[in-house]
Amino acid sequence: MDIAATFLELGAVLFTLGLLGHCATIVGISPIPFYLLGGLAFGHGGLFPLGASEEFIEVGAEIGVVLLLLTLGLEYTAQELIDGLRRQAPTGALDLTLNALPGVAAAFLLGWGPLAAVVLGGVTAISSSGIIAKVLTDLGRVGNRETPVVLSVLVLEDLAMAVYLPILTALLAHQTLAQGSVTLLVALAALVCVLVLALRYGRQVSRLVHNPNADPNSEILLLRLMGLALLVAGAAQQVRVSAAVGAFLVGIAVSGPVAEGAREVLTPLRDLFAAVFFVFFGLQTEPSEIPPVFLPALLLALAGVATKVFTGWWAARKAGIGTMGRYRAGAALVARGEFSIVIAGLAVVADVEPKLGAFAACYVLIMAIVGPLAARVVEPIVRKITRRSRRKTVTSLSA
Repeated sequence: MDIAATFLELGAVLFTLGLLGHCATIVGISPIPFYLLGGLAFGHGGLFPLGASEEFIEVGAEIGVVLLLLTLGLEYTAQELIDGLRRQAPTGALDLTLNALPGVAAAFLLGWGPLAAVVLGGVTAISSSGIIAKVLTDLGRVGNRETPVVLSVLVLEDLAMAVYLPILTALLAHQTLAQGSVTLLVALAALVCVLVLALRYGRQVSRLVHNPNADPNSEILLLRLMGLALLVAGAAQQVRVSAAVGAFLVGIAVSGPVAEGAREVLTPLRDLFAAVFFVFFGLQTEPSEIPPVFLPALLLALAGVATKVFTGWWAARKAGIGTMGRYRAGAALVARGEFSIVIAGLAVVADVEPKLGAFAACYVLIMAIVGPLAARVVEPIVRKITRRSRRKTVTSLSA
């Protein structure tokens, strides 16, 4: 490993990200689309392909997802999670069904067969927890009334992955029914253990992470919480449960003053590794593969925007959120990202369909760019439509 070359590449990437983030601030939008396009420029077939630092960036990207979900979990308690899951269970079922159907239909229309349909249904069904967590933070909406609804839907999606991924892996490996059942049972057992840890032993976890009386130094809090989050995320990943779910549950298990201190010390680290995550996401897509699949991916993306906006709107309406909050919830759920790429990657390795990898990457890239933009512009668009509607009503009453 060439250390000098790695440092040079990492320095160039991070400095470029700083410039792109500054451009995003000037324009007044989230920097996520800029980071993704930067990843395209640094990827294979891009303008400045990386070599020495790609392995480090891949690890950094995984840490970025863990930190994003960990800090998001710190905003809520275990009881809030239970209440949200109970209220939003029907919404989760609607969300997964409604958003998987366009992917399944697209696979059959393209002539790819049932296994590709199972894969593409998963790609289109799952929103990006990483991107949405970053968007909610950037736009200052973490404390909004509709945000717990969005988080409940995301957690239900992530928990559904604990069932979906073992089934998909078994199908791709052509396992027997008995082998696939064992894989699924192991994943579910691990998920229950993580939930019990988060929901029943939150106070003990907080004390394990940090005792302000004994350890006043914030450095100790940072090391312990990061270590615990990575341990749980790694254990979850080992049994094919999402590392993001594990990190999120660690976050909700930590409460009170410890959670407040944790948010403060984790924020700079989260922002750094989150930027690396979005760059790595762009690195996975070769620019030359995009044009042939762009049009069908765009049509599927339009369908995905409509189904996610409706899901969020309906979930927020059930929770008694106002009109603007309903549309903010819908727009927040639009982005697809890390889970979709993981699912497509499994299919590419199994050689399910030659064009599936490029198609899924193009679809996710579109949605990863459209998602943050939709969350940003939904308020002015809804206000404009509402004003027009009111003017028409007044005019018709006057006539």
